[in-house]
Amino acid sequence: MELLSVLDRWIIFGFWILALPVGGYAFVHALRQRADAFAAAGKLTKNAWLGITGVGLLLLIVTSGPMYGGAMFWLAAMVAVLVYIVDVKPAVMEVQGGGPRW
Repeated sequence: MELLSVLDRWIIFGFWILALPVGGYAFVHALRQRADAFAAAGKLTKNAWLGITGVGLLLLIVTSGPMYGGAMFWLAAMVAVLVYIVDVKPAVMEVQGGGPRW
């Protein structure tokens, strides 16, 4: 039983470590895009997405990952940055003529 508990903690710690660069990438990407591209793509404004991804990144850093009582905030932050990456980023890139980059 103890081995599973330790393994569980290492897996959760791994998710937290991987989430930090994802949040950073989403914030930096939003920062580098043109403000008019967000409106042209029919998304929230650039400032709104900078706020969402910035707060998301801050929560990913501060909440100590999905363990130790910060799981709800960590999960909300992760959802916010993933929505940016999966939905907003491709739309903004398409408007700017970049299209999807694989």
